[in-house]
Amino acid sequence: MSVRRLEPRFVERVWGGPLPPLAGLRIGEVWFDGGPLLIKFLFTTEPLSVQVHPGDAYAEAHEGGSAGKTEMWHVLSATPDSWLQLGFDRSRTREEVEPAMVDGTVEKMLTRIHPQPGDTYFVPAGVVHALGPGLSICEIQQTSDVTYRLYDYNRGRPLHLKKGLEVARLEPHPGKARPVPIDGSADRIAECRYFVAERWTVDGALADAGSGVWIALEGSGTIGEHPFAGGSVFQVDGGGTIRTSGPSIWLRTYVPPAKP
Repeated sequence: MSVRRLEPRFVERVWGGPLPPLAGLRIGEVWFDGGPLLIKFLFTTEPLSVQVHPGDAYAEAHEGGSAGKTEMWHVLSATPDSWLQLGFDRSRTREEVEPAMVDGTVEKMLTRIHPQPGDTYFVPAGVVHALGPGLSICEIQQTSDVTYRLYDYNRGRPLHLKKGLEVARLEPHPGKARPVPIDGSADRIAECRYFVAERWTVDGALADAGSGVWIALEGSGTIGEHPFAGGSVFQVDGGGTIRTSGPSIWLRTYVPPAKP
């Protein structure tokens, strides 16, 4: 049994903002290396680009053997004006989408959603998406940073229209995920070949926290011998005990066994 705290890496983004104690930097993301999975906290003060990520085969062929990028978002906070975009408003053709990528109107073809704290959205590779301002998100993804920008609000960063069009799914997205209860204190909120994600409520003690990455969203206490607070992330191998001083909320994620 082992519990190891994962150390954060702070990443500047043009759409980020000041994050104490790093005043003066536009911190948009905080990364935690979970091996095959990358855990991020995102803080948006401006819209991200309209973007899409490739799947494994395309990334391996065109991005130096990189993995693709399938991800999920769990919304931590949102303002009344926050929004995100996922998938197209209806099934589109390449002939419709290609000129819209060139002139920047592709944004107007996407479905806009006003998320609420606690919502989860599964974003497979190929889904065109964007995050608006005023959001705090916990993102779980394949360990890859391959992003094709399709529109960037005239911020001058490079676009990747040819590759983006080659990998983009031109259909609507199903929307918010539906949690599936897995026991009295947990729900499965995402599941795919790359990761499973669960949301846990622990109040008091959990004697056997299963292996995987445990992400503390709220509360305080200890996991194994380590103190935790909201924003702490741990790699757990072989189980560990969580003890809390009141209700705590966690995400647990792990790579599922390969199917025969």
